[in-house]
Amino acid sequence: MNQDYAQQIQEFSQRIRRAAAQQQALCIQGGGSKTWYGRTSQGERLDTRAYAGIVAYEPTELVITARCGTPLVEIEAALAQENQMLAFEPPHFGPHATVGGMVAAGLSGPRRATAGAVRDFVLGAVLMDGRGEVLHFGGQVMKNVAGYDVSRLLAGSMGCLGLLLEVSLKVLPKPFAETTLAFAMSEADAIRCLNQWGGQNLPISASAWHVGRLFLRLSGAQAAVQAAKQKLGGEEMTNAEDIWRSLREQTHDFFTHDGEHALWRLSLPSSTPALCLNGKTLLEWGGAQRWLYSAEPGQKIRAMVQQAGGHVTQFRGGDQSQEVFTPLSAPLLRIHRQLKDSFDPATIFNPGRMYANL
Repeated sequence: MNQDYAQQIQEFSQRIRRAAAQQQALCIQGGGSKTWYGRTSQGERLDTRAYAGIVAYEPTELVITARCGTPLVEIEAALAQENQMLAFEPPHFGPHATVGGMVAAGLSGPRRATAGAVRDFVLGAVLMDGRGEVLHFGGQVMKNVAGYDVSRLLAGSMGCLGLLLEVSLKVLPKPFAETTLAFAMSEADAIRCLNQWGGQNLPISASAWHVGRLFLRLSGAQAAVQAAKQKLGGEEMTNAEDIWRSLREQTHDFFTHDGEHALWRLSLPSSTPALCLNGKTLLEWGGAQRWLYSAEPGQKIRAMVQQAGGHVTQFRGGDQSQEVFTPLSAPLLRIHRQLKDSFDPATIFNPGRMYANL
């Protein structure tokens, strides 16, 4: 290991041990592009950006390993040179997003419904726990299952379990062909069509509906994309890349024209009919992810979504001192508490970022 990186790890360890001894909270942060996500951050900032760089990249093995502070744009640029990609299309939400923050937030973009989520691509991880000790989990191949679940557990953990030092990710080749079709239809028709098409052998890689227009992205072999396009019809879009980037980064008009209400992320069975909630709605992931701006009380939104078999996140805005994620049942809270105690016994890492008592 490079001497500078070894020294950086030692400094991290000393900082963590000192914080644990003094019961001082630490707020783990890289580029700061997602500081608004989750409950209000607490503690002194622990900056990860100095610990950066791609450790290994094997295009033929479809695996890349990088340190936590590595800019996400650097990862994607290296993959693009080999015509490969992070298939879950992680949102950046700013130019300084890091790979550590990407895993910690656990957010995926338009391709998630067909390709999988962040956690599905985490092969291994190196973590520094609340004792300042370095722990290794998983490996660099899918069949290496030693500690695999722990590696995946870190995806979406919001930095509450420890300092993610290094991560190995599975990557995929970019599709040979890709096109986006647009259809004029209601929300109800969009949900019906998406579920109907989802059961067919169609190369759908992303979908989104908003104010009477459904966008459908087709990706794969040239022949498969062409055949699907002829079967489905619709209007072929010339600005397809801009459409999906705006949805991934939430720069789409839907996300930029409401500064008054909280943005809710609804996760539902894809066939769920449109919910009777006042506000603006945008659908993604075949109808399984629904964005909502609404003045309705959070308790009402959560109750309706839970009744439909889903869960809710207060994604942006609103009172971040309250519970942002779906409240845990007593058994799940106990499991979370046990995990927190195991990795972070002094409760110094991002306390309260996910839930008030963690």
